[in-house]
Formats: sequence, C-alpha cells, structure tokens
Amino acid sequence: MGSASSPPSRRRWSWGSALAGAATTAAATALVLCRPRDPRFELISISLSTFHFRPPAALDIGLTLTVHATNPNVVPVRYGPSTVSILYGGAHLGTARLDAGGQPATSCRLLNLPARLDGVELAHRARSIISDVARRHMELEATVEIAGEAAVLLWSRPFSVRIDSHITVDPIFLEVVEQENSSEMQLYLA
Repeated sequence: MGSASSPPSRRRWSWGSALAGAATTAAATALVLCRPRDPRFELISISLSTFHFRPPAALDIGLTLTVHATNPNVVPVRYGPSTVSILYGGAHLGTARLDAGGQPATSCRLLNLPARLDGVELAHRARSIISDVARRHMELEATVEIAGEAAVLLWSRPFSVRIDSHITVDPIFLEVVEQENSSEMQLYLA
C-alpha cells in the first residue's frame, strides 16, 4: 500500500511580515543616510579692516576672515556664539568672533568673522613676523569649538564640533596659500 504524501508546506504571505521588512529596510537606509557628518570650514580670504597705531606702543589691527562653511548633514543646525583662537608660533595672537546662527541642511555659505590681533603679542613676535613678511610665508594655527543642536520638528540633538586649522598665508597680500583643516564632532544624548 502506498502512503499518501502531503503537499509541501507553503508559507503564507502576510501584511505583517511585509510591513516589518519594509520598516527594517527603511530604518537601515535612514541610519546610513542620516548619520551625522562633520561640518567643513575653509578660510577663503583675509582682509584688513582696521589699523591704528597709538604711540608709544599701542597697535590695533582688525581683520575680516571670510570662511566657507558647509553643513553636509540632512538636518539644519543651530549654533551658539564661539571664539576662534588665532595662534602664531604657539602663542595666542588674537581672536575672531563667530556669532550665533544656523545653517540649513546640506548647504554652503560664506561667513565673515571679525578678528582682532593683540598688539602687545605682535610686538613680542616682531622679529619672527618681519622674517615671515620678508619670506612672504607665515604659518598660523586656529582652533574653535562650536556648540549647537541639530533639530527636525520635535527632535533635537545637541552637538559640539572642534575645528583645528593650520594655515599658511602671504603676509604682504593677506592671501591664503595653503591650509589643512580637521574637525571632530561630539554628539550628546538629549
């Protein structure tokens, strides 16, 4: 006598399984596309805005730094005010001011940062500065830490980003010759 064989078992299609698969795929895609990326900053130009000499030894030099800022993230960011430290030969030479503001998602913009150089520190470094002017090659360092938040609707995520720059300029024409920038972002739990 032959045994009756049953048909192979078939899995039944269900809306629940389809929705769970679609949700998993969407979450994985969102995770890859929305992962936070460091913003990018590039010094485009330096211009002299003020130059005052007040004897006996007071020197006031103001600059405007034009910076190209890029937000590569898919969410807009808001940030608080920050101070950029400008260093020469390891010594604090001056500061630039970044006002509080924001930047739309995946966008670029130019920022004009007012800067002041310390006349006393310039006087202490006069010999090195004169040598750099003669060579038309001056190396500067700049550091800044910017705190802010990325926000979409009701969701907000605080962050801070530290940017370190090594900039070579022609001190006669105030041209940016070369620069190397690095940034490191820190995300905080809300």
